[in-house]
Amino acid sequence: MTAAEAAVHVLRKEGVDVAFGLPGAAINPFYAAMRKVGGVDHVLARHVEGASHMAEGYTRTKPGNIGVCIGTSGPAGTDMITGLYSASADSIPILCITGQAPSSKLHKEDFQAVNITAIAGPVTKWAITVLEPAQVPRAFQRAFQLMRSSRPGPVLIDLPIDVQMTEIEFDPDTYEPLPAYKPSASRVQIEKALEMLNESDKPLLVAGGGIINADASELLTEYAEITGVPVIPTLMGWGTIPDDHKLMAGMVGLQTSHRYGNATMLESDFVMGIGNRWANRHTGDVASYTEGRKFVHVDIEPTQIGRIFGPDYGIVSDAKAALELFVEVAKEWKAEGKLKDRSAWAEECQERKRTLLRKTDFDNVPVKPQRVYQEMNKAFGKNTRYVTAIGLSQIAGAQFLHVYKPRHWINCGQAGPLGWTIPAALGVRRADPEADIVALSGDYDFQFMIEELAVGAQFNLPYIHVLVNNSYLGLIRQAQRNFDMDYCVQLSFENINCPEINGYGVDHVAVVEGLGCKAIRVTEPDQIGPAFEQARELMKQYRVPVVVEVILERITNIAMSGKGLADVNEFELLAENVSDAPTSIVSLT
Repeated sequence: MTAAEAAVHVLRKEGVDVAFGLPGAAINPFYAAMRKVGGVDHVLARHVEGASHMAEGYTRTKPGNIGVCIGTSGPAGTDMITGLYSASADSIPILCITGQAPSSKLHKEDFQAVNITAIAGPVTKWAITVLEPAQVPRAFQRAFQLMRSSRPGPVLIDLPIDVQMTEIEFDPDTYEPLPAYKPSASRVQIEKALEMLNESDKPLLVAGGGIINADASELLTEYAEITGVPVIPTLMGWGTIPDDHKLMAGMVGLQTSHRYGNATMLESDFVMGIGNRWANRHTGDVASYTEGRKFVHVDIEPTQIGRIFGPDYGIVSDAKAALELFVEVAKEWKAEGKLKDRSAWAEECQERKRTLLRKTDFDNVPVKPQRVYQEMNKAFGKNTRYVTAIGLSQIAGAQFLHVYKPRHWINCGQAGPLGWTIPAALGVRRADPEADIVALSGDYDFQFMIEELAVGAQFNLPYIHVLVNNSYLGLIRQAQRNFDMDYCVQLSFENINCPEINGYGVDHVAVVEGLGCKAIRVTEPDQIGPAFEQARELMKQYRVPVVVEVILERITNIAMSGKGLADVNEFELLAENVSDAPTSIVSLT
């Protein structure tokens, strides 16, 4: 068989049944192999960067998934760099396959020949141009082992066109995936960490995205319940413990945080971080974040421990392996009466959760964004998978929405590329045909890769997309307040073809419908809930993405800080009662 056919056999043996991409001259032999071998479905993206984000969404949706994106030589590979960066930053395994000029012409500046491995190297675990045809299936075998081992991440395999077409000897029937390597904590390490926790008075567990990657959220919740220690999920770890759990103490940070979560962190005296990386938007000023408290850090990647600050104790371990031991030892200690009673501290955290809720119950026209999230909480249930990227919409979404399960907040946390949301949501839908999927975008994120909506129409990948439109680069506008300016961030203009949107610029409804999807425009708060119901019906009827655009007030400042957790600028009043807040998330148990 050809080397390309061998590679497709490897994909199938490694569990791949779908790829996202665009064919082109230099990758056509690989597409010919997919057609001949069969078993790998294909979703045709409209932009190669979009294909890479679809692969990300696919991976992030279910444990064990690895999204695959495919493009031709030259610009296709460079277009996918943003997706590789986003995946690398959030520890997400995706496989990027690119075509390449003939191996004999790599040094001759051939058409669309570029050293893609050198470009991709810093944002992948491994990037290789395979020059020997017989090495192709083994390069793919190695790629899957690397993507699954230690800290997960993306790989790029670059295939010259002549290499793809060369015949090799390969027996797919006897192929076996290589075992992945994951470090494990020892019992003595776990006991030392628990001793340190037991010595504290006001401990917290910080649950990172590594717990979700390890499929260990149930273990995390069990560990919290045995010890009675409240949990602070990071943005990437949101959903490791349900928002309405009595030990969920809120998120912490400068932007995507809860007011009660920050207050609880500042009251704590001990923090055990598991599968997290102390991101700067979580910690803010490191000196004030660490002052007066001790830290234990558990992470799968050795170089993450001490990268931001030196913990009092570090453990290199896969989150699941560590939590299995934490649960085992904690159960033994509890049976022996060795664990402290944390009920008073947990109740103190819950009291903050009851009384430090930000207000959402606004009736303003144009609509205040807080009201949109209140209506989303009412309309969408606990099984909803939210997908979003970056901007004030994402920050406010994290402050006001609720997540109850792992992989139900699907967000490009570290890289934050605009345009990510639409293709990622399509990847999520391809991975989970039955889920309730709701994407959230500001108008600029929405416009970046709006063409990918046509993919949803063509391949019947329906979901609801909530578009909050203030016709502004809202987050940048808010950041410009520090420079006393409002410069080059307005997206508003008088649209000669759509005067009814009153200067809000792009007629998103027309564009969405032109791409084969459905759209609803809302201008008043009481219309939001009914629009969501209508969107559900349209999605079921037509099996395409449905956009609900809410016209917002032009300027809203969302709570955030540029310094530390104690310096968050709250622009709005607290909720006067629970009904003013984004539905009750305080456990009644």
